[in-house]
Amino acid sequence: MCSFQSISSQQISTTKAPVSELYDFSVNINEDIRSLYRFYVIYNSPERRERFENFYNEKLVLLNSYNFDELSIGGKVDYLLLKNKIEDQLFNFSTEEMECRQVEEWVKFGSPIYEVEKLRRRGIKQDAQALANQLNTINKQANEILVKLDKTEKKFPRNLAERASGIVYGYTEAIKSVVEFYSGYDVEFSWWVTKPAETLLKTLDELQKKFEASIDESTFPKDDGSGIIGSPIGREELIRQLQLEMIPYSPEELVEIAMKEFAWCDKELLKASNEMGFGDDWKAAQEKVKMAFVPAGEQPEAMLELYNQSVAFLKEHDLLTIPPLAEETWRMKMISPERQLISPFFLGGEVLQISYPTDEMEHDDKMMSMRGNNPHFSRATVHHELIAGHHLQQFVNNRNHEYRNYRTPFWTEGWALYWELTLWDMDFPRGPEDKIGMLFWRMHRCARIIFSLNYHLGEWTPQQCIDYLVDRVGHERANAEGEVRRSFTGNYGPLYQIAYMVGGLQFRALKEELVDSGQMTYKEFHDAVLEENTMPVEMVRAILTNQALTKDFKSNWRFYKN
Repeated sequence: MCSFQSISSQQISTTKAPVSELYDFSVNINEDIRSLYRFYVIYNSPERRERFENFYNEKLVLLNSYNFDELSIGGKVDYLLLKNKIEDQLFNFSTEEMECRQVEEWVKFGSPIYEVEKLRRRGIKQDAQALANQLNTINKQANEILVKLDKTEKKFPRNLAERASGIVYGYTEAIKSVVEFYSGYDVEFSWWVTKPAETLLKTLDELQKKFEASIDESTFPKDDGSGIIGSPIGREELIRQLQLEMIPYSPEELVEIAMKEFAWCDKELLKASNEMGFGDDWKAAQEKVKMAFVPAGEQPEAMLELYNQSVAFLKEHDLLTIPPLAEETWRMKMISPERQLISPFFLGGEVLQISYPTDEMEHDDKMMSMRGNNPHFSRATVHHELIAGHHLQQFVNNRNHEYRNYRTPFWTEGWALYWELTLWDMDFPRGPEDKIGMLFWRMHRCARIIFSLNYHLGEWTPQQCIDYLVDRVGHERANAEGEVRRSFTGNYGPLYQIAYMVGGLQFRALKEELVDSGQMTYKEFHDAVLEENTMPVEMVRAILTNQALTKDFKSNWRFYKN
């Protein structure tokens, strides 16, 4: 039998900011969304879209019923971010509806499937013979569409081809759901429906592939030799998404900022190169650093040593609160060779995932992986992935204002990158080799802004992005290819790669405003940021500075002063 020691009120910290007036609203909307997602599982179906549109419009009316001016600063921030989130979802569903209408004539044959799946959810007994006839009819109509696509050589803009393919995939998932539910439990269903369903599923699979192959090449980026086919979103959508993230800069202004930060890196890189005895030949200095990789089998222990050094540094300077359980419960995992094609470096959080060669990799691939993951390069990224970066973020977020579901890479990746900037300023690198390693990653973050925005603006191809990483940052070519592939085909949002440096610069500007001015200590500032949970950095600033917000607030923080 266990007994738990009671904790006196004096032992409990009372410094944590209370939840806001929007706590119940936030918890309910988050859970309601999860419930709806679990129930309405057929993407692109009119039923699902209409239900979510009604839901978000209802929530918007409810949100507007709050008296904004009477809310606390935390409540005002929650109000603005919830409004942003709802309006963005309505925008996405409006886009879905518009695209579905544009391809309706090619996919409407399958709409009766939606009603069959709807009955299945409540377990209503189906008329098996009638359903078999219906599926057979749908199959004939689907084949007619296949013939028509071939005969007319119909081509679609990429977004419409993908939407049509997605609708057909939804039909497939609906039929599978119905067959899985009734087969074996309803003998009549199995006898009548199994074969027509199998036949239709094969036709739908063929049709889905046909739509995927029916993209108008003029709307589809051609393979420039890199084998990477992404989907540039264009300047208008970049600006919309930047506004959603509360970044009041144009894509061109952000590229200019990145170039200025890159110029700073260039100067520091030449200093380190000269200190190592290589003069201005920074690539030669970097080559020596790359060759300092550890032998096969020793990378995990080398990373553990870097982790121990970084945490000791944080504690020595009393930079933030590190819960003992957070130190206790992180662990390691090795990344598979297949995954390393997309993630050639660390991935982090509670599990530190390490890229390093395995025995079956080709020799050149082994060498590139070892060189690119040398300890001096990794010195900047271990604390990025663990403490005070992603692992500590997740640990604290899950225990503080967890109802705030405003996920944004500008907070998540920006915070982790901020620590790279801060530890550099506090002389964390032990010598020129460490500086070369840390500057490699800092240049990489600048390059991400430059190549990803130029790509989405239609100015650069993936191969140009790869070459830029190799020539200007010093990437191994295979690692550069992995980074670009990850950026454009790895299910990351278009702004994800710029969020590292841009978010880091936001946090640095906020640190200068609050810590360098003497209003907060480092520890107070860092703990407060983590405990408020993830949100656009400008809203972190609003809370910590008790900013006067208005109901029609628009982002206006020009955080970059260099």
